[in-house]
Amino acid sequence: AALTALAVAARALNCVLVRTSFVPDEYWQSLEVAHRMVFKYYGYLTWEWAHGLRGYSYPLVFASIYKALQLLGKDDVQLLIWFPRLAQAVLAAFADVKLYLLVRHLENAETAKYVYFCQLCSWFTWYSCTRTLTNTMETLLTIFALYYYPIKGSKMGSSCKYLSLIALAIVIRPTAAIPWIPLVFSHFLQEQRKADLILHKCVPIGLVTLGTSVIIDRVFFGEWVLVQLNFLKFNVLQNLGTFYGSHPWHWYFTQGLPVILGTHLPFFIHGCVMAPKRYRILLMAVIWTVLVYSTLNHKEFRFLYPVLPFCMFFCGYSLKHLKAWKKSAASFLLVSNLLPALYTGLIHQRGSLDVMNHIQLLCNSSYQSQAFVFIMMPCHSTPFYSHVHCPLKMRFLQCPPDLTGNESYVDEADVFYSNPLSWLNKEFYNDTLLPTHLIFFSVLEQEISSFLALKGYEKTDTVFHTHVPQGRVGSHIYIYRKKTAMSH
Repeated sequence: AALTALAVAARALNCVLVRTSFVPDEYWQSLEVAHRMVFKYYGYLTWEWAHGLRGYSYPLVFASIYKALQLLGKDDVQLLIWFPRLAQAVLAAFADVKLYLLVRHLENAETAKYVYFCQLCSWFTWYSCTRTLTNTMETLLTIFALYYYPIKGSKMGSSCKYLSLIALAIVIRPTAAIPWIPLVFSHFLQEQRKADLILHKCVPIGLVTLGTSVIIDRVFFGEWVLVQLNFLKFNVLQNLGTFYGSHPWHWYFTQGLPVILGTHLPFFIHGCVMAPKRYRILLMAVIWTVLVYSTLNHKEFRFLYPVLPFCMFFCGYSLKHLKAWKKSAASFLLVSNLLPALYTGLIHQRGSLDVMNHIQLLCNSSYQSQAFVFIMMPCHSTPFYSHVHCPLKMRFLQCPPDLTGNESYVDEADVFYSNPLSWLNKEFYNDTLLPTHLIFFSVLEQEISSFLALKGYEKTDTVFHTHVPQGRVGSHIYIYRKKTAMSH
């Protein structure tokens, strides 16, 4: 109980110290959907939902939180922002405890302590574990499932429990199956009653979970949709993920894994060498996952997040078996992870959340009905109604991929960025169509300055975003307001 309380306190602090944005999916595939599910009139669904690539099971978690707040009359925008993240933080804390208990059961209390220490130290876990990303939920469910996995020497193994947790993870994010393929296969080979495992465990669990997920989707889509199949077709068979960027095949080995492991890397390698044979299956899961993901062109750091806890197991094992250097190694890990954790959590890419506070102010003004906010940033740069929570007129640049096979297709955001000035003049050919507020990255200001001057916009706020501006993303976000708009 003391450990659980400590873990919850640690992750709650973690939650408060992460005030930056990571990737758009954090809002657009969870909170925006949940907001739309509960507060019907306003909310936004991205193109994935129009094509049935995503399921409602995960957003339903946050929709339940929103619904509870609404029924209690407490659906204040700050609570809508923080409650889902605190819920994720509490789950992350329980997962940390499960990881500790698993290692204590397999090894001893001292090794468990070091694994838990490594888990708490990991800058990437700190950065990701309280976010409302499907990858986060996939990772937490993977830790819970690992606790019940029948690894050699474990007496806590429960096929039903671990298979159910994997099935749940796959419903939330189909890729959750990848790390488990070698683990389930290994379990199958060792199992005496193979037919029993398949017919009495795998099949019923699979059918119940998939059935539940299909029914949830039927309720919210209004028709029968097999989301997992659509997801697979889109990302693997059509390989349309490359629309969002592609990387060389070795990227996960040369950048992905080294970056998310950070200074844990030498300990991970040492732990892999030191650990007894029965843990090789965990290493296999890591290598296999990295290999499978390497075959897909579109690569992201967060895709490897579910195997990070496996890596922490080996890091903790390494720390425990260091003879003379244990104290200094632990201090080194703590200090070297603290800086990136605090920097990425509090500073890097914080503008896209901070700017929402400025938009929220429009909700409480008498001027709300006339206001029209246009976010001229790479699409999905900021959250939307989940962080505003009032029926304000808002718009952003669209960027759905083309699913019709049109070779010359260019999305709205790309058309805009190819010539912002001409786009604005064409789009707002009549002054009555003009937004009252324009929000954009500092890099764009020079290019559209003549439009801003001509149409009578003035800069009202500057919001810091990042120290490493790249391409269309500037170091600051500017808020411009139309002068005449406020004088009415």
